[in-house]
Amino acid sequence: MIGSMRALQLLFLGLLLADGSRGEADPYLLEQLIQMEGILDVKEPALGREPHNPTNYDFIVVGGGTSGCTLASRLSENPRWTVALIEAGGVENVGHLTPLLSSYTQLTPSNWGFKSVPQNVSCLGMINRQCALPRGKVLGGSSSINTMIYNRGNRRDFDGWAAAGNPGWSYREVLPYFLRSENAHLKGLEHSPYHNHSGPLSVEYVRFRTKLVDAFVEAAVESGLPLTDYNGESQIGVSYVQATTLNGRRHSAYSAYLQPQRDLRPNLHIFTFSRVTRLLVDEASKSAYGVEFDYRNQSYTFKARKEVILSAGVFGSPQILILAGIGPEEDLKALGIPLVQALPVGRRMYDHISHFGPTFVTNTSRQTNYISRVTTTDLLSFFYDAKADTRLSSIGGVEALAFLKSNRSQLPPDWPDIEFMMAPGSLASDEGTSLKMAANFRDEIYEKLFKDLAEAEQDHFTLLVMLFHPKSVGRLWLKDQSPFSAPQLDPQYYMEDADVEVVLDGIKAALRISEMPALQKIGTKLLNKTVPGCEGFAFASDDYWRCSIRTLSFTIYHQTSTCRMGPQSDPHAVVDHRLKVHGLRRLRVVDASIIPVIPAAHTNAVAYMIAEKAADMIRSEWGQ
Repeated sequence: MIGSMRALQLLFLGLLLADGSRGEADPYLLEQLIQMEGILDVKEPALGREPHNPTNYDFIVVGGGTSGCTLASRLSENPRWTVALIEAGGVENVGHLTPLLSSYTQLTPSNWGFKSVPQNVSCLGMINRQCALPRGKVLGGSSSINTMIYNRGNRRDFDGWAAAGNPGWSYREVLPYFLRSENAHLKGLEHSPYHNHSGPLSVEYVRFRTKLVDAFVEAAVESGLPLTDYNGESQIGVSYVQATTLNGRRHSAYSAYLQPQRDLRPNLHIFTFSRVTRLLVDEASKSAYGVEFDYRNQSYTFKARKEVILSAGVFGSPQILILAGIGPEEDLKALGIPLVQALPVGRRMYDHISHFGPTFVTNTSRQTNYISRVTTTDLLSFFYDAKADTRLSSIGGVEALAFLKSNRSQLPPDWPDIEFMMAPGSLASDEGTSLKMAANFRDEIYEKLFKDLAEAEQDHFTLLVMLFHPKSVGRLWLKDQSPFSAPQLDPQYYMEDADVEVVLDGIKAALRISEMPALQKIGTKLLNKTVPGCEGFAFASDDYWRCSIRTLSFTIYHQTSTCRMGPQSDPHAVVDHRLKVHGLRRLRVVDASIIPVIPAAHTNAVAYMIAEKAADMIRSEWGQ
């Protein structure tokens, strides 16, 4: 099995040693190479400087993920301010920059490797009923290992944030920050007021497209969905996917915001492989004044003249707060941590749970994204000729998105509650290796549903059905006082039956689209395989799909709200509308954990916006 970046490079080696007459990999050679241990030793490089005790900075940014990279870059634009960025992981390499390989990066140290606690009514197809919850542990964070989909959300999401007591966060007020980050290369949208062409972050259509996605987009239109720019005037509709890539390569927060600046700004100090272990808070004044962190098994202390800013992510930021005595009073008492400030840290956690399916077979040839179809020509074109239209530029396989409303939706007509992610593949695409392992699917799921597709290299595609507005709410807590212990994560997917029913409506809509003429022209048929555990229900009946929804539970990085933003009167709020922790001085949280209610978005785009807006808030407070 391919279980590391080392094995991935072995795969490349096998392709380069392939039979030149066909330009394809020899399967036996690949198998032998992948099984060889120790032939390559791939490590993420370090970056930056060695820390020294003690060191003072104006701003300390904890976490070099999407928001952390963005914020550190923006704050260090002021040459009078010194900024320390502390990241637990290393730096991107060629594997991260290759879009097709996003699921492989999740099998490396670039992923924290979090899993949920065992679930009772979801994740039934996963080992120990635990859904994998990948988060990036690398400069760039999850923007360096995700599927690169760029989707900002619906205007009504942000208007709702503002209406809930968060002034400054309406759609009209946050749109300029989305635009500030964006450098759009979107054919046909060059003059759209909803896109910018001068920001650091490249956004482009994926140039490699299969015939399967063309048929899907045409069929979605035939079903009544309009073609749309889902980041523009209206979200409802279908579109080829917009991605955070640059010339077909991943463009992460590190690549966009830090890499171009890191050697030009002596006031910006970046520390990799540095794990923050303690937030320093003066209990008398309730003021944050620094952090302790571990680097190469030694402890270091940095102090902040102005602010400590937590950008450690939806799991990391709440963990650091709780360990510092900032959290639910009863949780702190159980852990034996003295109370500094009682706040509902981690008490709410939202996520966009999706259903991995339905999957459809077609009568096309060589369209599905099987790893075995990556040719030597693809590799040379991508790595040496810098072409952006090879199979390697496919962003984890996703080619199109569709946004629609379920039959039961009570939302306004322009506010979708379902998204389809169209992927020309499935767990069969890599023969049950990276994607299955990264998502924690049981072997039985692959063996009974997808193995035959892989062995026959049968063309097929999958429509992942994602729920935008879940009623089920999860939570986070700590099991002990160790900063090196993983937080306990209970997303509680599908605890509310209503969430299952919305996804069921989505599956029915996907089946209707599959019956449209454009997809019928390529012989589209529902994969006639029964999901393990659902044998007691008539295939494709409503009860069968309900079982399948709870079994093939699949999440794609969208956890939010563990440090929720809201006014002091909000019993669930941790930070105020300026992202300051309630009751604390010189302490902010700037990442997706502050999102009040999860939007109809892929939250990576929102994380950029939050950091851009936070940078302006900080500049206005401390003076440019």
